[in-house]
Amino acid sequence: MPILPAPAADAPALEALFVPFETGALALPADGRALFLRARDGFRLREMAQAGWVSEQSFRPFAEALQRSGLRLAERGDTGRFSLVMLLPPRQRDEARALFAQALERVAPGGVVLAAVPNAEGAKSAEGDLVRLAGPVQQLSKHKCRVFWAHPSIDRVDGELLAAWRALDAPRRNEAGYISRPGLFAWDRVDAASALLADHLPADLAGRVADIGAGYGYLSAQIIRRCPAVTTIDLYEAEARALEPARLNLEEAQRASTRHVAVALHWHDVAQGLPQRYDAIVSNPPFHQGREDLPALGRAFIQTAANALLPHGRLWLVANRHLPYEATLASRFADVRTVTVQEGFKVIEARGVHA
Repeated sequence: MPILPAPAADAPALEALFVPFETGALALPADGRALFLRARDGFRLREMAQAGWVSEQSFRPFAEALQRSGLRLAERGDTGRFSLVMLLPPRQRDEARALFAQALERVAPGGVVLAAVPNAEGAKSAEGDLVRLAGPVQQLSKHKCRVFWAHPSIDRVDGELLAAWRALDAPRRNEAGYISRPGLFAWDRVDAASALLADHLPADLAGRVADIGAGYGYLSAQIIRRCPAVTTIDLYEAEARALEPARLNLEEAQRASTRHVAVALHWHDVAQGLPQRYDAIVSNPPFHQGREDLPALGRAFIQTAANALLPHGRLWLVANRHLPYEATLASRFADVRTVTVQEGFKVIEARGVHA
């Protein structure tokens, strides 16, 4: 399956991030060691990166793009410190504050923490957060973004605040009682579309089931509770930060149902296909990345599901009412029915995969 084009929403911030080096406001680290948190691939990064640069990215498609460009990804357990730590803070503020805390923990003594944020996505607030944590910053504006950096020292960093903000990324219960963490899709609640799909899932789902784009595992937990003939659930999720909350939620669901279901969690880009075949697949497919609509992503999920279902298999999905998925579904399935339309969402069941 072809790789979907990634939106360019972060491109201005990525360009702006390197402006201080172009103007001479900052110098590249003499030891060649730099860490880029939430790194995004791009021409300027490929142009600037040196052998000692390491990137961290928890979203699988973006991580794979960095690898295709020959950039080194951090390995599990890496705890080294770097003379330069760069980051593109996310919009969700708790998530961003936890990332600032991580940057402070990873920067070497005498090093620099450098960030860039689009003006329209909370740049001024993000700069203020780094000031609170690390002390005075320098800043400039370029490409409708704010670029700001600090030279943290032990006497300036607020250690108590650092610990509190680092803890913001820890899995926690949301208002619905599920384990989640800031920045995940619908992290602080149950998404209304997913709840609608769960309410209409048939109890006779059986055998091996895949939950594609699973998030923190809400739909899979509902399947364990509602579908006693399901024996295996594979969760596929592109955001690695969702996997630990999902694991915890599924353990709780199994304890509550007093039965064992074989569960496997996969850090995986669903648009690239699945490695196994299934009796049923459930999904609340994403149709955007950041603020940019990308309905082709939802259509790619449908194609992936069709390719991974056994001949008798069933696809259950929910989508915003306006999304034009019917043509794709009709091209791959003999029987497509709209189960319900409520509150701007539609629940669809598709059967009879075309060979």
